[in-house]
Amino acid sequence: MSAAGQKARAVVLVSGGLDSATTLAMAQAQDYDCYALSFDYGQRHRIELAAAQRVALAQGAREHRVIKLDLCAIGGSALTDSAIAVPKSSPGEGIAEGIPVTYVPARNTIFLAYALGWAEVLTARHIFIGVNAVDYSGYPDCRPEFIAAFQTLANLATKAGVEGQGMHIHTPLIQFSKADIIREGTRLGVDYRATISCYDPDPAGRACACCDSCHLRTAGFSAAGVADPTRYQSPLITGRATE
Repeated sequence: MSAAGQKARAVVLVSGGLDSATTLAMAQAQDYDCYALSFDYGQRHRIELAAAQRVALAQGAREHRVIKLDLCAIGGSALTDSAIAVPKSSPGEGIAEGIPVTYVPARNTIFLAYALGWAEVLTARHIFIGVNAVDYSGYPDCRPEFIAAFQTLANLATKAGVEGQGMHIHTPLIQFSKADIIREGTRLGVDYRATISCYDPDPAGRACACCDSCHLRTAGFSAAGVADPTRYQSPLITGRATE
């Protein structure tokens, strides 16, 4: 609570995936007044934007804004360039090491910069992002070092920072495994049916079951001992929903 007895405001990045849905729930549990922010950046599908809208509405965000960007203009990622295929593999093959082609150049830097600007307008001093350094796909902008560097930038580059009020970048999932994230979200009442993690879903919104993100999600639900509510294109693992 602020000195005036009002909730502190926070901007929460919401992608439509299970990590950001859990992050929003955690911010709300800490009694922040949450403003959800999503991006239409030229990603392969708009299904995740519909999921982000569902999550923000279901979890009672104060406001949900979608900002349009054109990261297709620079390309360089399987998520923004249709000429680059999303890597697929069978369950059990594991995730390749190194930075994958699904990495979108500078995406979290750009997203956090927009979140920082909106936070200043809202007089919010807190930004939440669901990055994770344990069960992640090799993205350099999900590491604690990146977040620490961005917070330093935020306090050098903003009116709030210069005036000593400070901007804070919160990463509540940074050291969580995917199973930990799912357990915490389940405890907080997150409905994971509203979320989508797949890099390459079909037009009906069913997950491909074969991309890195699907593998991480499936393994996370299994390790957490929580039923996976995801709709998959094919039942590659017993118990997956296909309808």
